[in-house]
Amino acid sequence: MTGREQERGSGRTLRASLAVDTKCVLGEGATWCARSGRLYWVDIEGAQLWRFDPATGERSSWRMPERLATFALTADPRALLLGLASQLAFFDLTTGEITTIAKVEPNLNTRVNDGRCDRQGRFVFGTKDEADKPQPIGGFYRLNRDLSVERLPLPAPAISNSIAFSPDGSTMYFCDSPTREILACDYGADGHVGQPRVFVRLADADGEPDGSTIDIEGGLWNAQWGAGRVVRYDAQGSETERVLVPARQPSCVALGGARLGTLYVTTARVGLDAATLAAERSSGGVFAATVARRGLPEPVFVGVRRS
Repeated sequence: MTGREQERGSGRTLRASLAVDTKCVLGEGATWCARSGRLYWVDIEGAQLWRFDPATGERSSWRMPERLATFALTADPRALLLGLASQLAFFDLTTGEITTIAKVEPNLNTRVNDGRCDRQGRFVFGTKDEADKPQPIGGFYRLNRDLSVERLPLPAPAISNSIAFSPDGSTMYFCDSPTREILACDYGADGHVGQPRVFVRLADADGEPDGSTIDIEGGLWNAQWGAGRVVRYDAQGSETERVLVPARQPSCVALGGARLGTLYVTTARVGLDAATLAAERSSGGVFAATVARRGLPEPVFVGVRRS
């Protein structure tokens, strides 16, 4: 129902359960690494990168020099591409070395926020206004293979989110969370970005769209901040499934596991009062649910680190 308020579909409703109890202040960036069989995510306000191996239960973490908002896997399995608050950088998982690529919006009161690689291995990301009442002053950008950064011709966001790409890479999804709309646009392999159109509009009482991922059928799974749920929409924007999360601030999703059929959901504790935290003690953890759909391997950034 493109361009209309979402309506409850006839699909299944599932419930997610706690998978990793980390109590992140602002968990985000859920990303499944099929090469290693591990889940990565971040605690933005905790300035920390997390990794979890569901086969062994082992968890690891790395402290960052500033808030870490997003990241991407790279062609080098030893390295990640980081979207730190003020900059893009490479991170060596073995040595902990951080190599700056570029500063981001150094003259604005913004920070890097959401990001995903496109099907061509370029990193697309957005920013958010750091003001108490965010205004649409940020931008959407692309880090190309040659490590150049270009601003995309998309509306300036207050809080960028929901960046994802259709299985064939020809559609880009994104949002400015306070508008409660997820947008879509044509997206070319040559980098061309088309005119945005409304994909889904959430009703006022439905929270705000946050991070998203795409499954192999082209369905978009969206974490809905404040609503305690993840909703799947088909390629036409109709709801087909929802997963209830026992934490009201789900922030990002990834499809992982051995068959890419486990939905992982990061959540946050930030801004919740003592009574809410007492009732939702697992807020800030990672939740999981087995779903009927299958994910796609996460695209990796193919740009080369400069020596």
